[in-house]
Formats: sequence, structure tokens, C-alpha cells
Amino acid sequence: MDDVCARLHGKVGTPITITISRPPTPPFDLTIIREQIQVPSVIWHVLDQAPDIGYIHIEGFTERTGGEVLTGLEELRQAEITGLILDLRDNSGGLIDSAITVASQFLRDGVVLYECRRDAGERALPVQDGGVATDIPLTVLVNGGTASAAEIVAGALQDHGRAPLIGEPTFGKGSVQLIYDLSDGSSLHVTSAIWLTPNRHQIQGQGLTPDVQVPPGDGPQDEQLDRAVAYLQSHRGDTNN
Repeated sequence: MDDVCARLHGKVGTPITITISRPPTPPFDLTIIREQIQVPSVIWHVLDQAPDIGYIHIEGFTERTGGEVLTGLEELRQAEITGLILDLRDNSGGLIDSAITVASQFLRDGVVLYECRRDAGERALPVQDGGVATDIPLTVLVNGGTASAAEIVAGALQDHGRAPLIGEPTFGKGSVQLIYDLSDGSSLHVTSAIWLTPNRHQIQGQGLTPDVQVPPGDGPQDEQLDRAVAYLQSHRGDTNN
């Protein structure tokens, strides 16, 4: 699949001819024009097994993620949900500004993270005003693929007591690195800053420990999601922060 995608990539507006095979029909050629594809970074819906609980899965933090999360939250609130699951599993991160925007939807005030630089000291990055989901019961799903910007969001919600983390320990990527290419083809990676959660827990090399640890399980059932649903159902009416 990766090889196919690589062959299809090209300059927007240029044609490409592909051969389609649908046995028993003979293969035929089809020419298409390359266009820019906008892949959503966020999906949301109410859960089939619990129609009063909303579910938001963020795949990565892009420049569009904040707006997509806001749209999802508004639609889910119109569905009159009583609880929400934020799924950050296998989210490798992305833009820090986007992570701050998303975390701020669930927090009223305070700090999202601290950025620590050797030459500039510690800088607090505050919660943005106007969060639309500060009052809804919330849980956050995490695992070993939850990293970087996703850990910033999870750590902020955990430290503020806004939501428990459910799942597995996170990856532990909480630094800013400068990369210098060297003449021999190698590269030098220099850490220029590290991130701390609101309670000043270092993410880099340590990650986050879930409040409720749940292994993924071997079968088709999503046991981590089930545990998050059970938590919300047993804590109806609870609102932190």
C-alpha cells in the first residue's frame, strides 16, 4: 500500500493514469487529476453501546485539529451526551499550539504545560479562554503510542484533575530537538527544551502513568474503551476542574 501511495503522489493538477482490474472484466486504464486531499485528524460519534456517551478520537495534532475538535464537541453536545471519551491512543503528536487549543476546550483556567529552556528558563503556557466542554464528565484513553503533543493534552487533563487516564503508560516524548545535518551524512540531535505537565512532571523519558491501567486484550473487544464507558457510567454527574 505504501508503494501504491508513493506512485500516486505528485504535483496538484497533474494527470496520472492508473490501470484497474476487475475480473472477469478485462483491465482498463483511467486517467485522473491529482488534487489536494484533506484528511481529517479527528473523528467523533456517540457510542452504539452507550448512546449518551460521546467519543472523540484524535489521530494527530495539525493546524485543523482545534477546529475539528470544536465542531465535534458542538455536535456531540447537541446529541445531549452525559459523558465523553477522548481517545489519544496511537497519537504520535504534532503541533504544540494545536494541543494547547484542544486541552483548553476542557479546562477553565491554569497552565497547560511548562516549556523549559536552558537559556531562557521556564515559561508557562496557559489555558486559552472559551472552552466549550469544561463541565462534561471526561475520560482519556492512552497507550504506548501516545506521544509528544498528545502527552501534553493528557498530562494537562490528568494534572488538573479534569479526567482520569485509562489504558497503558505513554511513550515519553516531551522535548524540542534541533537537528543538524553533518558532512558525513549523519546528524546531530540537540535538545533545546523539555516539557513539563502542570504539576511539573517531566514527560521526556518518563511518559504518563494511567490512573486506571488496562492492557489492550487479545480479542476483538476494546477493553480499554469498555473500561472508560464503565467509569463514566459509574461517575454520572461528576465534573472535575
